Amino acid sequence: MDALDVARWQFGVTTVYHFLFVPLTIGLSILVAILQTLWHRTGNERYLKLTKFYGKLFLINFAMGVVTGIVQEFQFGMNWSDYSRFVGDIFGAPLAIEALVAFFLESTFIGLWIFGWDRLPKRLHLAAIWAAAIGTNLSAYFILAANSFMQNPVGYRINPTTGRAELADFLAVLTNKVALITFPHTLAGSFLVAGSLIVAVGLYHVIRHRDSADTDAYRFATRFGSWVVLVSSALVLLTGDIQGKIMTDVQPMKMAAAEGLYTTESPASFSVLTVGSLDGSREVFAIKIPYLLSFLGTGDPNGTVQGINDLQAQYATQYGAGSYTPIIPVTYWSFRFMIGFGLAAAAIALLVLWSHRKGRTPRSRWLLRAGLIMPVLPLLANSFGWIFTEMGRQPWIVFGEMLTRNGVSRTVSLTEVLTSFTAFTLIYAALAVVEFKLLVRYAKAGVPDVTPTPEPDDTDDAERPLAFAY
Repeated sequence: MDALDVARWQFGVTTVYHFLFVPLTIGLSILVAILQTLWHRTGNERYLKLTKFYGKLFLINFAMGVVTGIVQEFQFGMNWSDYSRFVGDIFGAPLAIEALVAFFLESTFIGLWIFGWDRLPKRLHLAAIWAAAIGTNLSAYFILAANSFMQNPVGYRINPTTGRAELADFLAVLTNKVALITFPHTLAGSFLVAGSLIVAVGLYHVIRHRDSADTDAYRFATRFGSWVVLVSSALVLLTGDIQGKIMTDVQPMKMAAAEGLYTTESPASFSVLTVGSLDGSREVFAIKIPYLLSFLGTGDPNGTVQGINDLQAQYATQYGAGSYTPIIPVTYWSFRFMIGFGLAAAAIALLVLWSHRKGRTPRSRWLLRAGLIMPVLPLLANSFGWIFTEMGRQPWIVFGEMLTRNGVSRTVSLTEVLTSFTAFTLIYAALAVVEFKLLVRYAKAGVPDVTPTPEPDDTDDAERPLAFAY
């Protein structure tokens, strides 16, 4: 083990941990804004109750996401200074806009929304949550644009004197075809997480507190969240299909690694299950769907998909001697876990909607158990999706331009990285416990009372009748 290994582990753990909060923040910001819009348009108190209820869960999650995100960005300078030096001219631009525009828009209007209840006019208060939601999604886009440069470098030139990548076309960076499809795919995955949380909490109260005066609100939340999950699942599949074709074009090794395809095939089959050799170099047994991989990768059922061995030989000739193959078991299984967990959440959403058919109220304990684990499934799907995205790019930190081993800080020792990695992991573990307990506490508390507060009596004391109490 050396500093590079630990630095990679630290960044990986930080990224996965941070992304547990990101999709919930992105999805809930829009869904809470929709609930408040329904209240504004209809005046129905159930929408107001749900807005304040899920808004509180959104705020808890938002605060935790900000903390973990700041630490993640600091690692670029601490552990990956050579990477930052090489790509900082390009990478810094979208991240600076994200901080100066999107984040400030998001945080400012969240503050107005929190403290503006009964103080701001209803329309202005509604506009505040929509502005915060727009800021949240803009923030996601600029960050994804920066990440997409690592996947498919565009809009740059290499300075022969300094060896640094310099920004040549900022619009090209923002309109990178990887970013343009990754953004809607990430949004759909975020709505999948947020919808699942809404279903889980609503279903808990529908089944456990079926005689509650707020049952109508919980029933609506459960159905609303289920439809969000189903629609977002369809969008995840649609955008994922397009993303797969773009990935095959710009990073063919990643598609080959996702399938564990060692030899070029035309047509290529998609394996539902593959057992490989211990070193991951060959296939031993597989269950396959004919033509599917060709369609996913090229849009043509008979299309050609390049294999790992052929691409390795091509890259060795193009970039020099070395291994350009990612860890196949990681890419193969993370790709399938991503799909499998997402589909499992959609299946539970269908069961929840079925249990509400013709005005029925669900009572099944098994359905409740399934509903309570439901938010975990898309969280796992999102996490495995990012593991696949980043691990499938290896050994590149910027595809075709910089290897990961060349991006690590040269002067940071193994002891220093290991110390910070251990400290942050322990702190994050403590924060995870706090986050979970807060979410559970406020979720179990149920929707708040929204009975209007009586107007203060400003009658002059001199006009009041005297009254004495002993």
